[in-house]
This record gives sequence, structure tokens and C-alpha cells, in this order.
Amino acid sequence: MKYIVAIIKPFKFTEVKDALASAGVSGLTVSEVSGFGRQKGQTEIYRGAEYASSLVPKIKLEIAVSDAFADTVIEIIGKGASTDEIGDGKIFVFELAEVLRVRTGEQGDIAL
Repeated sequence: MKYIVAIIKPFKFTEVKDALASAGVSGLTVSEVSGFGRQKGQTEIYRGAEYASSLVPKIKLEIAVSDAFADTVIEIIGKGASTDEIGDGKIFVFELAEVLRVRTGEQGDIAL
């Protein structure tokens, strides 16, 4: 099993979510986060004054999938989140040792 964490631009979220749902992703966790990478933040204008913000708003997706489905999910996120511009985000993939569905006690791939 794999645990996929993706950081994407907020305006790409609906497109990515819809593509994942169409492919059969049965669940995901979404968080609004802030951070910076190579873009080093951004310049904002607030009430006519310009100021630099070191953190950029992003959306964090967390998805647990079977090993067989992981490459498909990674490809969908990569294509859906891409704008070919700096700050498109990152996808991290971790090995997932175990999953347990609390309600039924099911474990492993069946619990996903």
C-alpha cells in the first residue's frame, strides 16, 4: 500500500478531485496549508500597500491506495495539478505499513 501526499495550487483542487473520483479513488483527506519552495513566497497588495508574504496558500491532499493503483493516482494528480509554472507543487509517496477500518476491523487493502 502507498500513502500519497500532494501539495497543489488551490484553484487546481476541483479538477484534481474530479479526476481522482472518476478514476475510482474512494476517499481522500484535504487540508488548506501554507508554505514556500523555490518561489520564495509572493508579493501582495493590501489596502494599497505592497508587502511580501513568505508563505503561499496551497492545498494538501492525502490518499491511501493499493500498490497497483498508486501509479495511476500519481499520474492523475500530476496532470491535473500542472500549470507548467513555478509553484505547481509536489507529490510525495510513502510506503504504508498497515491500515485498519475502525468500524469493521478490516485491515490491509480491503480497508481502503
